[in-house]
This record gives sequence, C-alpha cells and structure tokens, in this order.
Amino acid sequence: MPRESLKSKRERAAAVALRMNERYGEAETELIYDGDPFHLVIAVLLSAQTTDKAVNKVTPVLWERYPTIEALAQAKQEDVEEILRSIGFFRTKAAHVIECARMVLEDFKGNVPSTMGELTKLPGVGRKTANIVLNVAFDDVEGIAVDTHVFRITHMLKLSNAPTPQATEFDLLKVFDRKDWKPINHQLVRFGREVCVARRPKCDICELNDICPSAKKSQ
Repeated sequence: MPRESLKSKRERAAAVALRMNERYGEAETELIYDGDPFHLVIAVLLSAQTTDKAVNKVTPVLWERYPTIEALAQAKQEDVEEILRSIGFFRTKAAHVIECARMVLEDFKGNVPSTMGELTKLPGVGRKTANIVLNVAFDDVEGIAVDTHVFRITHMLKLSNAPTPQATEFDLLKVFDRKDWKPINHQLVRFGREVCVARRPKCDICELNDICPSAKKSQ
C-alpha cells in the first residue's frame, strides 16, 4: 500500500474534526473544575491512568481537607495517600501533589504558571497535563493533549504511527487545522468512551467508519 500523503491525512483530519464538532460541539473536560487553575492542574495530574469519574470522587475530599495551596504544601504524604487510595498510583501521585503545591508557592509566588515551559517543571506535569491546563484554564492553545484515548484513536485512524504520546502530538499538529486543536482532545476522549471503545470498537455505528483504515480492515 502506498504511503499516504500529508495532504490526504489533512483532508481526513479535517473530516474527523468536522464530525466530532457535529457530534459533541465544544466539548469540555469531564473533570470537576471550579475555575481555580491549581485545582485543574491537580485534577489532570491525578487523572493519569485513572478515570475522570474516580478523580472526581477524591478531589472534593482533597480540597475540603486542604482548601489552600499553603495547606496542601504542608500536608503529610500519608494523609494525602489515604485520600487518594482509590485511584491508581496513589502514593506517587500524593508525593507529586504535595511537591507541586510547594513549587507553585516557592517558585511561582502561589500562582499557577501559564506557559508550557513553566508548567512542565511542576512535579508530575507533562505535556498532556500542561496542554489541558493551558487550554481550559488560560484559553491558550499551544498543542493537543494526547492521552490514552487520543493516542489509540488517532493511531487507528492512521493519522500518526509515532511510538510515544509526545511524538504523536507533533504528528497531529501537522494534520489538524489549528482551530481544531482546542476541542479535539475532549471530543476524542468522549468518542473513545462511547463509540471507539478500546476493547470492542463499535465500528458498525461509528461516523468515522468510512475514513478509518482500521475499521475497513476489520470488516
């Protein structure tokens, strides 16, 4: 099979974005977000390899116990671990949460930084988390957050075959129009939960079926 041209990938990516917009509109994060950028950083940090639903159960408890960044920065790790026990990698995440609070206080005077370079200095914060925080909290779209859903679906669509989320993001930035960078992560996350389900994709009802090479092979 001949290698697909960049022009062809861009045309398919445009069709994906159009259909996701028709299905979901301006989709938003499903994490509980009260407008506080620090709360969003922590929620997205905690969501790695854990469902948003699980995170939404623990964050209200976390903020009730530690209502300020200062309070969280002074927390004992074992106490934070107890709150986060129901989510994956809770011990590592508890350490990151406390360290993140301390760094925001000490290095950024209590204000969540608003650039990719500064955000990714925070413990436990990579490009995915930083992209979501910039997108949602600061309305600054520098890239596309590539989580497990976005990675899996865009690989099925053959919009990237890169081996890592970061390399996948850079592929996607080349094929998706910049106006689609902001909503596409949240849209594909919902699509991955509802239609392109990891264990059993619902190709028979998928509105991307005709432009998805993987779906065509499965028929």
